[in-house]
Amino acid sequence: MLGCVIAIAGCDTTIPPSTSRPSASPAELAGSTNPGGLGSNQKDVDSKLEPESSGHAPLSPVDSDPRLTTSTKVSSPISTNSGLAMDKHSNQESPTNQIQYNSLTEQESYVIIRKGTERAGIGEYTDNKKLGTYTCRRCNAPLYNADSKFDSHCGWPSFDDELPGAVTRNVDADGYRTEIVCANCGGHLGHVFFNEGFTTKNTRHCVNSISMKFYEAGAELPTVIK
Repeated sequence: MLGCVIAIAGCDTTIPPSTSRPSASPAELAGSTNPGGLGSNQKDVDSKLEPESSGHAPLSPVDSDPRLTTSTKVSSPISTNSGLAMDKHSNQESPTNQIQYNSLTEQESYVIIRKGTERAGIGEYTDNKKLGTYTCRRCNAPLYNADSKFDSHCGWPSFDDELPGAVTRNVDADGYRTEIVCANCGGHLGHVFFNEGFTTKNTRHCVNSISMKFYEAGAELPTVIK
């Protein structure tokens, strides 16, 4: 060990001070980690997902909003800049993309952009029975017709089919669930599940109400932002 006296062949040999390890620089100290895990100044969000029996995986919410799940805390502010668009393949924000989507509130941004989850049973459209069309709240793209909506009693709006080409499916980070996103803008919608027996299609799109807007039958739909 440096700076210590080492016994070799019965003799004491002292390591010269000049060969000892230099002190850590301020930059190294700032990036060090504590025994509990991440460093004190880290800005990463814990990515571990914990499945719920209802099908959704809660992520870090804005703690003050009762509509969002509260399993983890966000260590950095949530961006509400609607000018940050998503790459359709990576679902990551891209500052260079100039598409101006609809403005989002902090809570909407958390779910749609940060892939958060709305609390069960309180969504605006969970019990909606009216005929019409559900569109993406971020880009106005039509997603579901009301005739594909059914009661699953899971706590979120459920659909057994999407409009053609409206939804993209991606394997979730946990490797078990399948995430569904708007095919036009990449905004997070929820998850899709199969073979549960709710309808003859054996498919359940479990969607956050906050990811959608509903237009009653006969109402003019907004222009899709592409």
